[in-house]
Amino acid sequence: MSQRVVVDPVTRIEGHLRVEVEVDGGKVVDAWTKGTMFRGFEQIMQGRDPRDATYVTERICGVCMGSHGWTAAMAVEKAHGAQVPTAGRLIRNLMLGALWLHDHPLHFYHLAALDYLDIMAIARYTGNDPGLKAVKAKVMALVEAGDTYPLTPRYQPDEFSVSDPEAVTTAVAHYLKALEIQAKAKKASAILGGKQPHQSGIVVGGVTGYPNPEQIKQFRTLMAEVTDFVKNTYVPDVMAFGTGPLLPLAVAGVGNGPGNFLAYGAFPMDDGGKENLFRGGAILDGDLTRIHPLAPEKITEAVTYSWYAGGAGLTPASGKTEVDLNKKDAYSFIKAPRYDGRPMEVGPLARMLVMQHQPLLDLVAQGVQPGAVARHAARALETLMVADAIPVWLAQLEEEMAKGKSFQTGGNARIHDTQHWDPPQAGEGVALNEAPRGALGHWVRISGRKVANYQIVVPTTWNASPRDEKGVRGPMEQALIGTPVPDIKNPVNVVRVIRSFDPCLACAVHVIEPVSGHRLELVAV
Repeated sequence: MSQRVVVDPVTRIEGHLRVEVEVDGGKVVDAWTKGTMFRGFEQIMQGRDPRDATYVTERICGVCMGSHGWTAAMAVEKAHGAQVPTAGRLIRNLMLGALWLHDHPLHFYHLAALDYLDIMAIARYTGNDPGLKAVKAKVMALVEAGDTYPLTPRYQPDEFSVSDPEAVTTAVAHYLKALEIQAKAKKASAILGGKQPHQSGIVVGGVTGYPNPEQIKQFRTLMAEVTDFVKNTYVPDVMAFGTGPLLPLAVAGVGNGPGNFLAYGAFPMDDGGKENLFRGGAILDGDLTRIHPLAPEKITEAVTYSWYAGGAGLTPASGKTEVDLNKKDAYSFIKAPRYDGRPMEVGPLARMLVMQHQPLLDLVAQGVQPGAVARHAARALETLMVADAIPVWLAQLEEEMAKGKSFQTGGNARIHDTQHWDPPQAGEGVALNEAPRGALGHWVRISGRKVANYQIVVPTTWNASPRDEKGVRGPMEQALIGTPVPDIKNPVNVVRVIRSFDPCLACAVHVIEPVSGHRLELVAV
């Protein structure tokens, strides 16, 4: 007999997510991901100056805000006909690259790693390392005070939990160090963006200012420390976990999604946009060896099971966001985007598979399935790519600055397309970009120099989408099917799968769910 388990809210993610699963025979047999928050940013943009999009949409989220500002600017630039100069492109890459190096280690250590650690194993640490002894003393003091937040409470350790005292104590030490590192990465981004969160440096057509030599020095120093942590602590930790205690989860394919992966591409390496650090493309029907060219016209959104008017899939350019709280069978404020009719996983795993990134393919060849553990590995591997690209972009920016021309005098050293600053009477723009969590798209239509329609499809809209008009589950729902839940009071594997996507519900649903009257077991994480 199947039993229903509800996790509401799922914590250690951004935003409000309710997950319901049916468990039968110790495994999940059905799943529903429910976005329970409506925010209305697409309505907020109606009738506004299109240049406002950069700053309004950044307020969607306090974590991936820079990605929205960047993508909004790109969409409006298409409508304006603006071309970002070389220096503006490089400054944007550096500003956002620093935020990626902030975001990914934060996700691993502060959001996901606690799912895999038996924290109380620290009490058994008997080594002589001064740093680890200090961590043990700190945690034990919290235990004695009855206040072990944020490390606990959490689900009980299971067969996949890391319980070696030295390994756990080391992981918690790295958790604490990562707090310092992610702050330094964000500070580096603020040097170029004016502030963080919610930078003020990106504008339609470019950026607002050059850094001076002292700021370049500060940026380089901060990023050197962040990169050292990424290469010598973060990536080794992820790989040690994934190929060690978590290898059975990886080989078993816990958290495998629909087998469809989508990436738009990001971080332009040239002014024409012909080459990106991350390439775009699609993988369909589980064939990891064939990369299909990206075809944006194949993107649609269904709202059959979403609290919005309508049902059949529309393209985002013609999409609507009209709330219908009384809609029959609806269960989420998240729409259901599809690519060529298919649910698509987006994010680091999709990017690295579309890139055919050899280190990840090597793990797949060793039996690691494209599931929960592989998502963490892909996230670490792409962090290395960004970390290696940042010094290159920084050197190129210094070359631009050395040309001796300020942005006021124009030429190759300018940072903003001033000729295409004012909104056109009418225009349309689409920006397909990548945020740390995956494929991010903004669509804008301008009429009378004002925004007539604005639509946003974010990574978690893809990953946490509900069923579509055909009844096909979204990627996260499919990834939960088959997840082991031997004890329904300890569904730790459910949240392991969910958090492996690094969901951001504040981005995905733009109110609280009405009381359904169903009697469900509630398990809060």
